[in-house]
Amino acid sequence: MAESSVPSESIFFEETTNSDPFCKRVLYEEIPGSRVRIWDLSILIPNLAFLVFLGLRFNRAILKLRATSSPIFLAFYGLVIANLIISIIRCCVSMTVNAATVSGEYADKILWISVRFFLLATEMSVVVFGLAFGHLDSRSSIRHVLFVTSFLSLCFSVSQTVLEMMSPDKHFHVQSKDYNLFGHGGMLFWLSSSTVFMFIYLCILILPWTRLRDRLALPTKRSFYTYILLLCLLNAVQSLGSGLLLYEMCAGLCIVDITTYAYFTLLTPLVYYAFLSEFFGVSQPSIMFSYKAQVDDHMEDDNVSLPHQQSFSSLKTDSDYIYQNTSVYNSTQLDANTPINPLYAASLQSPDSITGYSIDSCQSLEVGPITTGYQRSNI
Repeated sequence: MAESSVPSESIFFEETTNSDPFCKRVLYEEIPGSRVRIWDLSILIPNLAFLVFLGLRFNRAILKLRATSSPIFLAFYGLVIANLIISIIRCCVSMTVNAATVSGEYADKILWISVRFFLLATEMSVVVFGLAFGHLDSRSSIRHVLFVTSFLSLCFSVSQTVLEMMSPDKHFHVQSKDYNLFGHGGMLFWLSSSTVFMFIYLCILILPWTRLRDRLALPTKRSFYTYILLLCLLNAVQSLGSGLLLYEMCAGLCIVDITTYAYFTLLTPLVYYAFLSEFFGVSQPSIMFSYKAQVDDHMEDDNVSLPHQQSFSSLKTDSDYIYQNTSVYNSTQLDANTPINPLYAASLQSPDSITGYSIDSCQSLEVGPITTGYQRSNI
């Protein structure tokens, strides 16, 4: 009696013209009559929508960034904008080049790796600054953090590039078009890196329950740990998907697609809403920005300092607003005698009422006695 043939799961990846599964076809299928791939378009739309969202609030954001004494907000905002722009450029270029050619295939992969570089640098910068430098608020500390995270991200991207160019993953080869899709450096590389990141984030999550919590001055804001938890879960699912795909199991490719889409479309909005949205959306001066009425150029330095001859025992640096609970700020009442940065006061107005307001208009404000606050000069 002949044995019944049971299809093996490895047949799922058999490279024939019509046998590619849906989770693989979605990566390269194009809109009829064009070179626009559905996968690129699906990533472009949410990134473009979020860029428009930021553009509509750009003027108000600039006013708030000028008003705050903390450079960390500008650093985070710049990373968010850079991530969106490079992702949109990648999608647009991938839609115009012919990936079936060697040059088009390499260009597409290099663009994918470039986006991954910026996203990974941002991802690590948020974590490193929160754990090691969150209590410091100077341009030098931010430069050091960005340098370290960029270097680590560069090492990751170089390794990924070498693997993509020298040993492309067979699961991402399209035989009908005779070219290779971006394969994240291969499933073994992706499995290893995702597992490492998952354990790093898991260790960060358990730090508040260890003796290191006091020594490291860990962030207390819930949004920071929500950010870490989501990245931990994402990397855990990526490890599962890449592991299944490595062992020729069909479900792995679908999981890989979902995690890839989530990472390249949701990470940047997650950073914004977790660490910047509250600052840009505050409707009253519940944060006392450190502000100097008169500062000589030769006396300025990178470190944030309090106004001369003013003492606020509960005042923290503005970066604490990102990583620490804001109850100290919300519970602090500002009276009429408390000087407030005029740029910040202007940024709280409606966009229509601040049209044309610039940094130069600050010159029309002069600092009166502390008992009378800021008064507008007669024009």
